[in-house]
Amino acid sequence: MSTLAIVGAGPQLGRAIGRRFAAEGVDVALIARSRTTLQAVADDLSDMGVRAEAFPADVTDRPALHAALTAAEERLGPIDLLEYSPAPSLADLRRAPLVEATKVTVDSVLAQLDLYLLGGVAAVQHVLPGMLERGTGTILISSGAGSGPVIAPHVANVQIATGGMRNWILNLHAALSGTGVYAAHVAIAAFIGQGGHDSQPQTIADAYWRLHTGRTEAELVIQDLPDDYLERGLADKFVEP
Repeated sequence: MSTLAIVGAGPQLGRAIGRRFAAEGVDVALIARSRTTLQAVADDLSDMGVRAEAFPADVTDRPALHAALTAAEERLGPIDLLEYSPAPSLADLRRAPLVEATKVTVDSVLAQLDLYLLGGVAAVQHVLPGMLERGTGTILISSGAGSGPVIAPHVANVQIATGGMRNWILNLHAALSGTGVYAAHVAIAAFIGQGGHDSQPQTIADAYWRLHTGRTEAELVIQDLPDDYLERGLADKFVEP
């Protein structure tokens, strides 16, 4: 029995990824800030006959993230699979707004580095030593496709952080060759749950499972943005009603 830790687990993609892996008998540790959201997803996954538990933590609080991952290991066993896909809340966006390319400042980038790049480094470095020791493991790191494959100047401060994360994971993929541990980056160019078939959480979750079982690609780009994505701006869940 394997254990998957989903860091940044939410009610859409996180739930779908959890369900896809749970369907294969994988236990799931769910990590994010909202205990209520996590517990609802955990209850859903538990109904599929696997162990699924919530471990609330903020990825920008490194000791809390470490404690959550440690608790998950103690409860569910070694983490064989890690999926990292944090997303800002509306409160995050009010505190640290998105900035377009001509207005980027040092301060506007720092909060994004904390959420995406540094949180990702902390999560990976927690699980990677054990994976290398066991000679097996999967690390899937997700971001918007503005991290490299797609141009998104209206969120440039985020893309500085996610671009760094993408570069690191592509290099990690190469560095892990022959170790039995697999790492890949997933660049999501889609309004998840709002577009066509390729934007639906279950479709994307199926792609994650194929990455995990295929273990060859350094990067998967999910491209399902409308032609007017630059004018449209953010996904609906990040826009105040």
